[in-house]
Order: sequence, then structure tokens, then C-alpha cells
Amino acid sequence: VQLQASGGGLVQPGDSLRLSCAASGFTLDYYAIGWFRQAPGKEHEEVSDISTRSHRKKYVESVKGRFTVSRDNAAKMLYLQMNDLKIEDTAVYYCAKGVTRGQGTLVTVSS
Repeated sequence: VQLQASGGGLVQPGDSLRLSCAASGFTLDYYAIGWFRQAPGKEHEEVSDISTRSHRKKYVESVKGRFTVSRDNAAKMLYLQMNDLKIEDTAVYYCAKGVTRGQGTLVTVSS
């Protein structure tokens, strides 16, 4: 099982980023997937999760209206569109299937 996040970078407040997560080694269609983040010195936080066929999408309150999760099961990809980024969104972001955590990507929001 592998989950590899990408798309992070250094942006300014108000900017947008689209994170991607490539899934391999399992049948993505069968699993809900979560996006998590860990900010420096803080605990892991689940930002969003998406059900197998995208019927259910959940977001932590702090990103509602700004972040959008999506998936393409055929391409074995997941996405997190992040708009209106804030300094407090700075963190390593990663996707996870159950307790299996993928490689993260760093998002830095700084003026």
C-alpha cells in the first residue's frame, strides 16, 4: 500500500494550491480516504475525508468553504483543492487509508 502526496509549496496568504495523492498497491475504489495535516509542534489533524464514490465529503471546520476534496478512482488519484490559504494552513499534508499514512507534502503559507 502506498500513498504519495504532492503539490505542496510556498505560497502567500490568499493563494491556492492543489494537492494530489497517488494511490498504489490496493484497490482505491473500496476505501474512504482522509487528508490529514501536521503543523509544526502540533498534533495530526484530519482535514477532510471522502467516501469511496465521493458521495460523502467531510471537512474540519477551519477549512470549510476553502478546501475541496475529490477523487478519481480510475486514475487512482485523490485531490485536495485549497483556496484562500491562510498562514495557519502551514503544515505537512498527507493522505491516509485507515491507519496507513502516506508520504506527505509541505505547504507553507507565508507573507
